[in-house]
Amino acid sequence: MADERLLVGYSSDDDASVYLASEEIAIIQTIDFFPPVVDDPYDFGRIAAANAISDIYAMGATPKTALNLLCFSNCLDFSVVRRILEGGADKCMEAGVVIAGGHSIEDEEPKYGLSVMGLCHPDKIRRNDTPRHGDALVLSKPLGTGALTTGAKANLVEPENIRIMLETMARLNKNACEASLPFDVSASTDVTGFGLIGHAAEMAGQDNRVTLVLESTRIPLQPQAIELATDGILPAGAYRNRHFVADRVSFADSVPLALSDLMFDPQTSGGLLLAMREEDVEPYSAAVRDRGEEVWRIGKVLPWEGIPIRVI
Repeated sequence: MADERLLVGYSSDDDASVYLASEEIAIIQTIDFFPPVVDDPYDFGRIAAANAISDIYAMGATPKTALNLLCFSNCLDFSVVRRILEGGADKCMEAGVVIAGGHSIEDEEPKYGLSVMGLCHPDKIRRNDTPRHGDALVLSKPLGTGALTTGAKANLVEPENIRIMLETMARLNKNACEASLPFDVSASTDVTGFGLIGHAAEMAGQDNRVTLVLESTRIPLQPQAIELATDGILPAGAYRNRHFVADRVSFADSVPLALSDLMFDPQTSGGLLLAMREEDVEPYSAAVRDRGEEVWRIGKVLPWEGIPIRVI
């Protein structure tokens, strides 16, 4: 029998589940872990932790506790395992999250991530499929991490661009979320494995109520990402994402193929995608800049135009 206190669960594609603990407190729960996307174990740990915590920020909530999830081979030196866990612990400390325990198993391929719990007032929960007509769409991190991690494996990425990519993936969505709390955000999600288009399709929903218009010239990109995409240096997931939502998006003829590919590029620990009132975009952007970061207005929400997403 369904529990009426489960406010968000399997019935939607939201970023986390939400359970009503009381009239004042909703519990937000999420889990995410994956194999290494970078060589350095400490960087892997902090990126995986930032990625897992991001779902809590996407719901407009405050992360509170986490449980480590770790898979590692008995052939792996314990110093490597220690560095993975140190990276995760440091990122949790930055987020104000207490690691309350965890679980590990033996596996041939190392994997790491977190189960994260956050808290929010029930009236303040943000869903990912409730954008409002007339709202602007704002993105808090540039695209291209999938292309760059793929290129880095073949030594095709400049060292400085690798550094920028690592710091982008390891950056929490804390500032982007907290700066948005005073504003009327109608929908929120984070851009991860399904790419910008995949997560925008989730935001558009299934009810043919809105069309999200994305302005291709406003899409922020990681340094060197467009060059790699032009040369076909993309992860297989980008092509799977394109195939999965091909019937839900249309591209203007003026949009270059490489740019459209990057809009399907699976992101690791990507940014928040927020729908908010047009008049709030500049004050929100200023609030984020005051915290030393940047956001980009990349589109708008319109009444239904026959397709969930148009890229112009």
